[in-house]
Amino acid sequence: MPESPQPQPTRTPRHVTPVPPPAHAALARSFDAVAAQYAAARPGCPPALFDTIEELAGQPLAGARVLDVGAGTGIATGLLAARGARVTAVEPGAAMAAELRAAHPGTPLVRALGDALPFAGDAGFDLVGYAQAWHWTDPARSVPEAMRVLRPGGALALWWNIPDPDIGWAAAQEARIARRLPEYHAHGVAPEAPDLIRGLGLGLRPAARVLHWTRRVPLDTHLAMLGSRSYFAAIGPAAAAPVLADERAALLDVFPDGVVEEAYALDVTVTRRPPVPS
Repeated sequence: MPESPQPQPTRTPRHVTPVPPPAHAALARSFDAVAAQYAAARPGCPPALFDTIEELAGQPLAGARVLDVGAGTGIATGLLAARGARVTAVEPGAAMAAELRAAHPGTPLVRALGDALPFAGDAGFDLVGYAQAWHWTDPARSVPEAMRVLRPGGALALWWNIPDPDIGWAAAQEARIARRLPEYHAHGVAPEAPDLIRGLGLGLRPAARVLHWTRRVPLDTHLAMLGSRSYFAAIGPAAAAPVLADERAALLDVFPDGVVEEAYALDVTVTRRPPVPS
């Protein structure tokens, strides 16, 4: 679990440019190259996230049938199960799926993409969740797929951590990396979910929140987290190494004790499937 979460709900999510659809599948699978690193270094989410999902979805997670799509190494899978959810994981990558199986051997796992869920229309899930994964899908396909496998009144929940742009050192780091690697922000950025969902013409009414939280980790863990991002995974360790070495030097100026207080803005969007008219 992340250390010292300090969530505070604030404003609506910021606009960022979505990943071009043709790159989705290839980039999503790039995480297989860093699966163990991803499992060890990526942040989880604070308890307030799941309180928010329950509030916006209008249902408790305890006892709910939850589909964790793009489950990766199972970070969200474990957190959802800890809240009492009955979780089925969906993950396309072989190495990521292997990490999930090792961490959560009792969790049903299906190898598939979020754009084509291999479940019948009467699957009746209470919640379909995407943790750090929805931006690897085509919303025009993944949202109808989620609605198809949800029970009437069930909910689609999307969430992702990004470096908090209101924290000076985090914003400076993102700017440094973007200058060094010009295509960096074209990889793995989250779309503005509410507008995209409303624009699909399905009559859905998404609700959005932003939570702010922090965790304290050793500098090596922070650098491993950076190295597990899609762009670094795609360019490979040789090209990533000098960038991460420069980040080590820059961060030691900010955190001379070698412990980094990572700051995250956690975007949350929840959309309910309309109930069947009585």
